[in-house]
Amino acid sequence: MIKRLLSYVKEYKKESILTPLSMIVEVAMEMVVPILMASLVNDGINGNDGTGDMGHIIKIGVFMVLAALVGLGGGIMGGVFGAKASTGFARNLRKGMFDKIQTFSFKNIDKFSTAGLVTRLTTDVNNVQNSYQMILRMGMRIPMTFSIAMIMSFAIKPKLALIYLVAVIILGGILALIISKAMKAFEQAFPKYDELNASVQENVNAIRVVKAYVREEHEKKKFKTASNNIYKIFSAAEKLTTFNGPAMSLTVYACTMLISWFGAKMIVNTGATDLNLGDLTALLQYCMRILISLMLLSMIFIMITMSAASARRICEVLDEEPDITNPENPVMEVKDGSIVFKNVNFRYNKEGKENVLSNININIDSGETIGIIGGTGSAKSTLVNLISRLYDVNDGTVLVGGTDVRDYDLEVLRDEVSVVLQKNVLFSGTIMDNLRWGVRKNRGKEDVPETPREKEEIEAECRRACKLACADEFIEKMPDKYETYIEQGGTNVSGGQKQRLCIARALVKKPKILILDDSTSAVDTATDAKIRKAFAEEIPGTTKLIIAQRISSVMNADRIIVMEDGKINGFGTHEELLKNNEIYRDVYESQTGGNGDFDEGGER
Repeated sequence: MIKRLLSYVKEYKKESILTPLSMIVEVAMEMVVPILMASLVNDGINGNDGTGDMGHIIKIGVFMVLAALVGLGGGIMGGVFGAKASTGFARNLRKGMFDKIQTFSFKNIDKFSTAGLVTRLTTDVNNVQNSYQMILRMGMRIPMTFSIAMIMSFAIKPKLALIYLVAVIILGGILALIISKAMKAFEQAFPKYDELNASVQENVNAIRVVKAYVREEHEKKKFKTASNNIYKIFSAAEKLTTFNGPAMSLTVYACTMLISWFGAKMIVNTGATDLNLGDLTALLQYCMRILISLMLLSMIFIMITMSAASARRICEVLDEEPDITNPENPVMEVKDGSIVFKNVNFRYNKEGKENVLSNININIDSGETIGIIGGTGSAKSTLVNLISRLYDVNDGTVLVGGTDVRDYDLEVLRDEVSVVLQKNVLFSGTIMDNLRWGVRKNRGKEDVPETPREKEEIEAECRRACKLACADEFIEKMPDKYETYIEQGGTNVSGGQKQRLCIARALVKKPKILILDDSTSAVDTATDAKIRKAFAEEIPGTTKLIIAQRISSVMNADRIIVMEDGKINGFGTHEELLKNNEIYRDVYESQTGGNGDFDEGGER
């Protein structure tokens, strides 16, 4: 896991090396100061038979100032390099995770909740970033401080330095116990962030429904519960870590008292021959540095404990292998819009026993218009998702243009199979910005700016697509027309307008296959008829698959597929199905009789 994460340091390796080196300079200067202080007391203040040596005091004072300035410089540079290295590391981690998510198939994405991915990209990365910065700055400083201070203490007076050693063992045991207890609590906390983010995301996305049903209080309680869960876990962990302070203070005060007592006795009893005042001063300073380094070490361990859970969650995303990838030598051209399903079975869970789609055999010619109807849960959307390889079949083969979809380059295939999903999504930006999502990029020339002529041609094609989708009717009435700003999710346009914009966006691609997944459900029947007529007249060479609940939307199609429980119950023209398919006939009669609900009409 550590090796996996460190591979994202990349271009910040130099700063990651310079940070601990800068800290070494700072520590070295700090360790020199007690020695200089001892010399100042012994040879300066008490020199010349107790009369003092002002020249020596000034010289040592200059050295101490220089040491302090060099140490300060090392500390500042360590902070600068550490901040740059950690923030760059975090940036690379976020980019790596986001790039990996873009390669996921629907099946991969189904493993992670949206809230979970957001938490990983924000809170978890922040924890790892803070931990990395602490390790760079303190990972070298603390062991060096501890080791040098301990060595210098034993060099000055081994008997008194034993007090440090005993104190270190006791304090280390206490800190180890605290960390082991706190680690379990911190590991439980971060999954709770997913629940909190999920609560916020669901509330914001569905705010209109919340207000329509006056469920604000219910949402407040749900958020409060999720927030309290995090509060309780972190409170328990923080209560454990608060023992760090008292344990540290008790140890420091005890060591200071013991060293002062025994040191003073040595000075008084031996007439400062066994130990002098300067050495005692240096020992006390090293005492503080040893014990403070242990305190900082405990803080680092706690932070690492917190970030370890975050690091595992980040690696879950980075290590997730897309189950849909390009073949070694992909086919780079889709010849036509013909579609063939051969003995196709599909289930979302490979280990599952029940198929979502069973024994699907269909032959669709290029340029045909195919209607698909069926009750809720009959796997209509699942069927068309296999065409653009959003999922892979478990058994059988799906052919597009006479070639297995698994043999195509994914980008090439999906450029030629344009899908208007059941859940229409618009992005924040102008109408034209949203339409330009359908513009194909010249591969290898994504960074080359458009010429004025290319821009004009693209905008003309966008307007043409809007005309086909009957979206120009309402766009032209807007004050800013195609420069009208669309709020995130398209909240400032109606459902029917959103659907027509999404259809236009799909048409901009000029695909060989166009799939409309119940994407005219919010459009009135007159507009629906106009859209179908425009499709028939303007894009006759494009294969069109129209999923719908209204038979009026598909009855003029070349052929119609009737789905039931993941199987094809009927396949033929409108007239053939009226004669031979009981489900289709029942639905047709119920809808023409005034009941427009497919599911009710299809019940037998």
